[in-house]
Amino acid sequence: MAAQSTVSAGLASRYATALFDLADDSKALDTVAQDLATIRSMLADSVELRRLVTSPLLSREDQARAMDAVLAKAGLSDLTRRFVGVVVANRRLFALGAMITAFLEELARRRGEVTASVRVARALDDTQMAALTDQLKRAVGAKVSIDLEVDPSLLGGMVVKVGSRLVDSSLRTKLDKLQLAMKGIA
Repeated sequence: MAAQSTVSAGLASRYATALFDLADDSKALDTVAQDLATIRSMLADSVELRRLVTSPLLSREDQARAMDAVLAKAGLSDLTRRFVGVVVANRRLFALGAMITAFLEELARRRGEVTASVRVARALDDTQMAALTDQLKRAVGAKVSIDLEVDPSLLGGMVVKVGSRLVDSSLRTKLDKLQLAMKGIA
């Protein structure tokens, strides 16, 4: 299993590097990054799209037609659509999520940004997002890019992960700790 994920990570990294070079040459890094973030969001929101991406039973032609229709409807750039077309043609669509992550991580690294994964119980408004970005920038000492995920199971608060550091101030975790303390375990 570890060998499988290492192979997938290497594969994703190679494709992401190729896309990065193409986007850089075309002066379209921001456009492609936005497109990839859109695809990531679409994958997170749609069970059917995840099934399309991961199913080995669908033919290349079916996957290519479906992906092109979805990406065209989303209004994504030609470069991104052609890249996904190559991924489909090479039967590597199952690794698209890892390719997106590798591309966005490389872009952040080259721009000197740090990515913070933030899980919140409810969506943040613009003021809250700006305050969070400002606090993280001060804490980390670098430009921060936030990867936000809404997770209602947290009940309240947030979980922030920057690199290997994790800060969990969610209500769910606090209730779990209180429950353990009341049992006399903690």
